[in-house]
This record gives sequence, structure tokens and C-alpha cells, in this order.
Amino acid sequence: MTPTAQTAVVKEVAKDRSMLLQKEMMGNHYDRLADVPNSRAKVVSTFVPGNLNELILCFDLLNNLPEQNAIQAGMRKKSGGYIMEAEKNGHSEDVCTYVKSDLGMIMRGNEGPSGKLLPDPDMLLLSYTGCFTFMKWFELLRERYKCPTAMLHIPYEGDGKITDNMREYVVKQINNEVIPMLERVSGVKFDIDRLRQYMRLSAKAEDDLVWVLQTGKNKPAPIDAYFGAIYYIGPIFGAYRGTEAACDFYKALRVEIGERLAAGKGPITPDGDMGEEKYRLVVEGPPNYTHFRDFWKMFHGEGAVIVASTYSKVGGVYDDGFRHEPDNPIESLAEYCLTCYTNRNLPQRIEMIENYINDYQADGLLINSIKSCNSFSAGQLLIMREVERRTGKPAAFIETDLVDPRYFSPANVKNRLESYFQMIDQKRASAGAAGQKNAGVAA
Repeated sequence: MTPTAQTAVVKEVAKDRSMLLQKEMMGNHYDRLADVPNSRAKVVSTFVPGNLNELILCFDLLNNLPEQNAIQAGMRKKSGGYIMEAEKNGHSEDVCTYVKSDLGMIMRGNEGPSGKLLPDPDMLLLSYTGCFTFMKWFELLRERYKCPTAMLHIPYEGDGKITDNMREYVVKQINNEVIPMLERVSGVKFDIDRLRQYMRLSAKAEDDLVWVLQTGKNKPAPIDAYFGAIYYIGPIFGAYRGTEAACDFYKALRVEIGERLAAGKGPITPDGDMGEEKYRLVVEGPPNYTHFRDFWKMFHGEGAVIVASTYSKVGGVYDDGFRHEPDNPIESLAEYCLTCYTNRNLPQRIEMIENYINDYQADGLLINSIKSCNSFSAGQLLIMREVERRTGKPAAFIETDLVDPRYFSPANVKNRLESYFQMIDQKRASAGAAGQKNAGVAA
């Protein structure tokens, strides 16, 4: 090498023990899916919000989650090519990029995140929880695979409450449509005691997850409840809820975060331990996955930590008190689907975010509006203005996309974030000046 030659040094991404364990768990699940030609296991494709994983486990079925596949493709910088493939085959630029990434992956041979082929589903199970796109997505998959399809229709919480009729409607569908189809596809008879045991394990893991997420109330917060939480929610929102493996993971995670809390540490970031906590934020909306590490650095590089987020509740709003209940298992599954974040109306979402700002002593609200996600993006400007009015804390708006790299502009996002942090600084300065003035008048 000549004296002028340069070599690029790529810094290893820092990860907690739990992040490494989560990666191993997800890898094991994809290996099981890839091994289906040998194991001859049956596969059911379903979605994260409102998923019935405990019920699926009762029939010895493997759970394949299309939007999780799209997230993994985004993280691995593959989703852009898949999206272009789908658009070349007639899908609109405005269609959800999770959908186009998944369909493009299938069109290119259906190679999964592990580099191995994913199996065709034996059944499609759609829990409709507020996202109309999910319905159209599964229509396309049904056309392709010609497999049995069950739709669990979940009534929208338009009035902000769940009625007995709504709950009974969902229970009836589970008993009369979903379970019989799962029995036919799997060849396994339904055992309600088996379901109860899985739900006991779910509740145990849910307790530990809530404890971890609520440590964001501490100063400094030992977690990042948006970027870091992506690693925390992976097992319970995916294929592991209801298993001993999930309980072991969340027990270990709780110990790990407890150690950070006792040591007065902030969250781990890709660049190591976070330094001084300067800003505490609540975030609404999903993250961008194609530039996940760079996006995260825009926050932790400024000393900003997300203490609470709505996206970390997309697979279950457990901090409201819900737990899977083994004594009433079918009713509990119905309740879980009905209370999903994507099934809540705007007043409910506003109240939830307002409570987060107050309870977690946040400096304000940041909304990441996703170009192709109507389920999250609809009404976000109203949410922002109303939360700002109620809390008196500044709110801001940035725009990216889920897994389409064409809609992530680093310079634009960074400029908006820097302006937002300046806004918070000005708000603090004004509050400090007002406090000194009032103190002087009192004296």
C-alpha cells in the first residue's frame, strides 16, 4: 500500500446483549421457514397488528409475517429493488411500500432475509385492524397462492369504546370461521387448554415488556423507545409471543435494562452508550428502515432520546393494562384485536400521546409522516396541533417512508430536526425567563 492509499474503516455497530439475542431468535425463525421443504411444516401468513400467534401455535403452524419481511428487506438495503420490480409490474407509486417490497420479493423468487427461499403459505389469516391496505394485500396474495383465506373482521373503535356486541362479533368469527379453517389446514384438533397455556406465557412476557418500556419515564432514560424498541418488540410482535423463548428474552431484557437504570446510563446506540440526554421526545409514526442507523444518529447525535412512541405499541397497547387472559382465551384474543393502536380513533390517539408527554416528562412531540402509510399518516396534522395545544409543548413534522429509499432525504430530515431542537431550546428559555420574572415580582 502506498503512503497515500486510504482504507475505509467501518465501525462495528454497538449492540446490547438483548439486541444480539433478538437477532439470533429472528434468524432461527427464518431458518425454520426455509426448512419447510424438509420439515413439511405448514405455514400461515398473517400480519403484526391483531395477530393470533397463540392460536396459530395450537395447530403447530409456522407464522410468516409479510410486513416483517419487508422491514428486514429495508434493513438489508434490498427493498428498493423489490419496490421497483413491483412498480414495473403495474403497482402504483402511491401503494404502501411494505406491499410492494413483499410482492417484488416474491416476483424475484421469494428469497427471505436469511438468503434462503421462503415457503408458499398454506393459509392466509387476515386480522383486519384498521388498515384497509392489508385487505388488498391479501387479495393479491390469495390470487397468487390459491390457498385458503380467513378474514377476521375487527370493528373500528369509531366511538372510542368497545361494546359487548363488538366483542361477541369477533369471538363468533374466531369460533366459527378461523378455528375450523386452522383445523382443516393443519389437521390438528383445537385444544383450548393448550391455548390457555400459551396465553399464560404471553401475559408473562407482556409484563416484562411494559416494565422495560416504562423505564423511559426515568431521567436519563435507559432505553430509546423508538429506535431501540424496534429490537425489543420484535419477538413479541412476531412469531414468539406465547412461547417460553419469548419469556426468556423479556426476562433477560428486563435484567439488562435494570442494570442500565441502576448505573444511571442512557440507551445504547449504534455508536455505543449515548452521552448527555438533552432532549426527551415522544414520536408518532413508524421509522424509516432503509436508513435506520443514519436516521437514529440524527437523534442521538444531538442528545435526543425518544422516551415513548406509538409505533412500539403497534402490536399491542399493553401499557393500558391489557394482558392475554388464559381464563377467557377467545374473548381475550378478541379484546387484543379490538384494542390495537391502528384500530383506535383520532381522539384516542391524541389522548394517548398527550399522556405520554406528561407522564414521561417529554419536551415535545415529533411526527414522522410516512408517505405510503395511510393508516398512520391520516390525521397526523390534527394530532400534532391538538397535542401542542393541550400540552403547551412544541411539535414538529418530518416526512420519510417505510422501506422506499427514494423518500428518505437526509439533508431535509436533518434540517427539520435541528430546527425543532432549536424550537425546544427557545421554549425552555422563554419558560426560564418567565419563571425568573414571576420570582422577582413575588419578591
